Amino acid sequence: MLNIVILAAGKGTRMYSEKPKVLHALAGKPLVQHVLDCATTLNPQQICVVYGHGGEAVPKAMQQYEAKFVIQAPQLGTGHAVQQAMPHLSDEGNTLVLYGDVPLIQHSTLHQMQQAGAGLVLLTVNLSNPGGYGRIVRNEQGDVLSIVEEKDATPEQREINEVNTGILIAPTKMLRGWLSKLQNKNSQGEYYLTDIVGMAAQQCVSVHTVQPAHEWEIHGINNKAQLAVLERTWQLVEAGRLLVHGVTLADPARIDVRGRLSCGRDVEIDVGCIFEGNVDLGDNVRVGAYSVIKNSSIAAGTDIAPYSHIDSSEVGAYCHIGPYARLRPGTKLHDEVHIGNFVEVKNSEIAENSKANHLSYIGDSTVGSRVNIGAGTITCNYDGANKHRTIIEDDVFIGSDTQLVAPVTVGKGATIGAGSTITRDAPAGELTLSRSKQMAIKGWKRPMKEKK
Repeated sequence: MLNIVILAAGKGTRMYSEKPKVLHALAGKPLVQHVLDCATTLNPQQICVVYGHGGEAVPKAMQQYEAKFVIQAPQLGTGHAVQQAMPHLSDEGNTLVLYGDVPLIQHSTLHQMQQAGAGLVLLTVNLSNPGGYGRIVRNEQGDVLSIVEEKDATPEQREINEVNTGILIAPTKMLRGWLSKLQNKNSQGEYYLTDIVGMAAQQCVSVHTVQPAHEWEIHGINNKAQLAVLERTWQLVEAGRLLVHGVTLADPARIDVRGRLSCGRDVEIDVGCIFEGNVDLGDNVRVGAYSVIKNSSIAAGTDIAPYSHIDSSEVGAYCHIGPYARLRPGTKLHDEVHIGNFVEVKNSEIAENSKANHLSYIGDSTVGSRVNIGAGTITCNYDGANKHRTIIEDDVFIGSDTQLVAPVTVGKGATIGAGSTITRDAPAGELTLSRSKQMAIKGWKRPMKEKK
């Protein structure tokens, strides 16, 4: 049985923000959400999040999780923070302590800690520059005796390179007893969670240590500079994963994955692309430079030209999108559809082999197969109060600069003359026009700029 306590009460003064530190985003989601997602994979009996600064902002932002949110006020140190969670935890099993500002801890590392043995388990790491971290003090036999915070350490202890990450697993019943004995006789006047290590050693409780596979797993965030460094570190990790799976990246240092990106074979991604939420790219998909794709699926062979934006859409196989195209939520494109430059599609379905290649808006529409939508065509779907649907059936040709005022249906095989405003259904197989009579006005002179 496992309990998890996530400490997320820090104000983050050095972030210079009104937002609680743990709600600042890394890879597209709040720091504490990364920790909650990892914690959830361990299937704990209880997750308890200890929050403080920012009022109810943290519980409100994370309300989708089945976790107990407990406030720490006043904030008297890490030991005091864990004490706030203890009334909500059963004595059975173990308690894992994590940190809301250490976002990249991995499931594999925590699983390794669970398997390390009975007693107290610490996650430690050897750093070439251990400044700022508590040092792991061992005896000649290598047994852990205590953790000494840097501000309280002797010059000799500060030479120790093995440091405490703060992440630990302890038997819950023992943890409750150790916490009750904490004192704040230190330079900070706080109740240090690390003091329980000395108590465990004195009681001859086994103290095990585990080290993470990657140093970046234990990096915490205290300011925007550290956040930026960890963001780039994680994006390089994601880029490395894609490269290992055969994705071609024009520059691994210029890609942002803010969620989950799944790629088939022979996918090519140019520089500056951003992927948010859940994105699936099929075989042989090419994504042009500086495109943004969010919560969408792109089927095999589709070519997305630079600067295209695709959000909550489904794109079929062998489509051509962009450049500078925008697919908004609710868009579904069937196979071999062309959506060209400065074309916007919203909440619409476009069947196979249809195209809108230039400067058009297609909203709340159902478009059939083999339809040609001319440059500058607009579906006028909004009457100022309600949205209405446009239906364009198979084999329709719509001339340039046409307005289709919904609700309206253009019948199969119809042709709409350029420059028309269509307010009534256009019959199938016919040419429909709506224009003023062309005329030339003799003697008309263009206005001249007045001389000053």
